[in-house]
Amino acid sequence: MTETVSAKIPDELKRDIDGADINVSEVIRDALENEVKECRREQLRNDAASLRKEVGDGVETDEIVSAIRETREER
Repeated sequence: MTETVSAKIPDELKRDIDGADINVSEVIRDALENEVKECRREQLRNDAASLRKEVGDGVETDEIVSAIRETREER
């Protein structure tokens, strides 16, 4: 299933987009996908920092991130 989103942009930007023959849907979709990925990465970093506080410095960040990813993939 797909959803439709909309945004208001200035008239000048719309003219520039039309003049540049930009595929707005593709640009928006890519930007949103990248933003979601970055949000997930940030959450993983926060989870890793939280776990580090609980277990001390004996565990490397990469190990914690891998464990979190494995746990999330199981869901």
